[in-house]
This record gives sequence, structure tokens and C-alpha cells, in this order.
Amino acid sequence: MSNRTLSQYLEQQQGNLTPELADVIETIASTCKSIDQLLQKGALAGVLGSAQHENVQGEEQKKLDVISNDYLIDALKVNKNVGGLASEELDEFTPAQENGKYLVLFDPLDGSSNIDINMCVGTIFSILNAKNAVTQAEDFMQAGKEQAAAGYVLYGPSTMMALTVGAGTVFFTFDPESKEFLLTSENIQVAADTKEYAINASNQRHWEAPVKRYIDELQAGKTSIREKDFNMRWVACMVGDIHRILCRSGIFLYPYDTKDPKKAGRLRLMYEANPMSMLMEQAGGASTTGRIRILDIQPTELHQRVPVVIGSKNEVELVTRYHN
Repeated sequence: MSNRTLSQYLEQQQGNLTPELADVIETIASTCKSIDQLLQKGALAGVLGSAQHENVQGEEQKKLDVISNDYLIDALKVNKNVGGLASEELDEFTPAQENGKYLVLFDPLDGSSNIDINMCVGTIFSILNAKNAVTQAEDFMQAGKEQAAAGYVLYGPSTMMALTVGAGTVFFTFDPESKEFLLTSENIQVAADTKEYAINASNQRHWEAPVKRYIDELQAGKTSIREKDFNMRWVACMVGDIHRILCRSGIFLYPYDTKDPKKAGRLRLMYEANPMSMLMEQAGGASTTGRIRILDIQPTELHQRVPVVIGSKNEVELVTRYHN
């Protein structure tokens, strides 16, 4: 049986999405194919290295961050179904089409510190319903549970897309021959228990007591109350870490820490935490800040940051219990 293309899959999901939403998802997918092409060329395309300036977050931008951002904005701005878009790389939102039915938020290239060493990076996207004929900044202030669709494209040994339109989480694999995203896994399920965790252990001295307690127990393995050994995995690219969990379970933590008490967490609610939480919950996993469900958070600003504890349900619930 031949694999369904992304277009065919979206057509069969008509009970769960509108043709306009399908069109927006296809525009994102098609733009990601162009980003993928540049990444495949790597050093040959002259796109590696620093862009010599910082983004709105005060982080060094790579040339490919800027190029990917431009590609997505240029493609989505002219889509008649997009009312406005917001990027992790830009301070303000970008108005698009009047009466566009959807708003798109994205992290154009997640894990960009991996670009120059030829490791995995990805594009994360979140799609919301537009509130007004002409988009205002406050129209983006919707809790994650309001998302119409969410997903990411992982540029790896094979390029893949994870997608949810609220009817489960599915995987597509990009076929370099037909240049199509083909459906390769349906009804992704994340096991409730796991033996793998991902955390940036270099921040250990800044963690709060509940996170220290949890990681200490994992590291003590069989000799602790957990009575089993755990492995640590860390890709330094949220897309890579979440993809591994969707494939074989696990827990990913980017908890609150005291390194910079002004920042609630490192990851952005709207561009990273919300779309990944929707994908995870749709696959039977869970996602909290360590205290509350991420998809329930009412955003107050476009670049809001949150702590993230996401993955296998029983582990996420345990960490949350330790906090509460």
C-alpha cells in the first residue's frame, strides 16, 4: 500500500479541520522543504555561521535562523488564510491578510547551535484561530488548548514532520524523490512509563529542590526508591528531544532555575511549549510547568517563557507532584 501524502491525509481529516487550515499547513510544509534544501547543502550554500547580530531574546542569530525566518514570513504573509504571524526571532507580530482565518506562530530553526556541527535542527509551528478581520497583538493571547493545529519538522538523517490537528499525533517522512511528505506513522502513543530522561545537567546547581530530588532519584537508579536504572539523553534541540520521546517515550525537563530569576523558564510558551504540549497530549503524554498544565496557561505576552516538564505521563505527574 502506498503512503498517503500530506495533502491526502489533510483531505481525509475534513471532519477535524477546514480546507483553509489544510492550506496553511501545506504552506508551512512546502516552506520547510526549502529550508531542508539549504540545510542539505550545508557549508556549500554559504549559509553556516553567525549572522553577526542578536535576536529579540538577546541570543546570537545564525545565518540560517534569519533565512528560515524570512522564508516562513514571505510564504505565510501572502497566504489568503493567514491573518497574522509571530516569530520567535522578531519582536512584534507581522500582520498578514485581512479576514485571514488563522494566526501562525513559529520557531523557524530550533536548536540552531547544532547547525554548524551538522546535527539535527527543526522548525516548530502553532496555528490559532484568528479573532478579528484585522489582526491585533492581543489576538495571539490564546491558551495552548485553543490551538487549531501544531507540529514540527525535524531536519535529520531523514526529514520528518510531526503533526496534530486535534485528532491524534502523526508522522510524515519527506521523500526526496517525489518531494512529498508521506504518512509513515499514525496514532503515535507515548508509553506512560519510561527509563529515559533529558535535562541540561550543567544547570544542576540552579534547580529548585523538587527537580533536584527527582533527578537524584533517577541517577541513583536501582538503589533508590525508583528501583530501576535510567539513561540520560540530551540533543540540545527541543525538536530532537521531543521526537525521541514521541518515538520511544521519555521525559524532557527544562525546569525553572535561579540562574536568571527574572526568566520564568528558558523555553517560549507560544513558539515551543504550546505546540509541543499539544503534540504530546495528543499522543497520550503529559506536559506541565512542574506546577500547572501548560495548555491551560493564559499568555500575557508574545515572548513569554515557561518551565517545561513534558513526556511520559507517569513521570510528568511525579515531577508535578514533587513541586506541589
